Amino acid sequence: MTNDVTDFSTSTAPAGPADAPERLKPGRRPGRPTGAQHGEPRTLLLDVALVLFARQGIMETTLGAIAREAGVTPAMVHYYFKTRDQLLDVLIDERFVPLRVELGRAFADSKAEPADALRAFAEGLVGVAERHPWFPTLWIREVISEGGLLRQRIAERFGDANQRASIQRIETWQSEGKLNPDLEPSLLFVSLFGLTILPLAMTRKLAGKSGTAPTREQIARHAVALLMHGIEPP
Repeated sequence: MTNDVTDFSTSTAPAGPADAPERLKPGRRPGRPTGAQHGEPRTLLLDVALVLFARQGIMETTLGAIAREAGVTPAMVHYYFKTRDQLLDVLIDERFVPLRVELGRAFADSKAEPADALRAFAEGLVGVAERHPWFPTLWIREVISEGGLLRQRIAERFGDANQRASIQRIETWQSEGKLNPDLEPSLLFVSLFGLTILPLAMTRKLAGKSGTAPTREQIARHAVALLMHGIEPP
């Protein structure tokens, strides 16, 4: 896989906590947390940051904007994150690394057939988007797009070892006659991301044009069918 989508096909890093954005409860005084309060506001700020990054981009989102959206003081944000770069690194470690591990399970079995592994990967992408609605839009805006800040920082964090391993896996399948030899290994995962993440990010627009949007299950099935069989009838 290329760094255009970042290598999410294999990983051995530990999983992290799930996230579910919500504002602070009414009546709580926004300020410097202590004791048992330490975990909840920090999680909230990460959740809010992801939503704002997906909505308006990282460059357009300040720590002050995150504070306003979360309903807390700027002092609370600075208590946890001194800079936006520090916040980005925490998001990568605590949110994207676990997702990377989850998606990498599709290729954990060295004996898995290509169709099964690719289907599991596509379904995994759809599952991630279902639990984290910010994921498709943020990925297109800040990872796939040229110049995205998240793209650069993830590439620096992850390196390219998994990228090389993924390409070698595909080349092995091709040498064994299990995959079309005309497929370009470095583009295979790019294609899967394009066939899943883009439709997921456009769900509302697709619904507006036709009156109904494809389900996530339909998107995953379509992606694998198109990749494995093309447009020729069975």
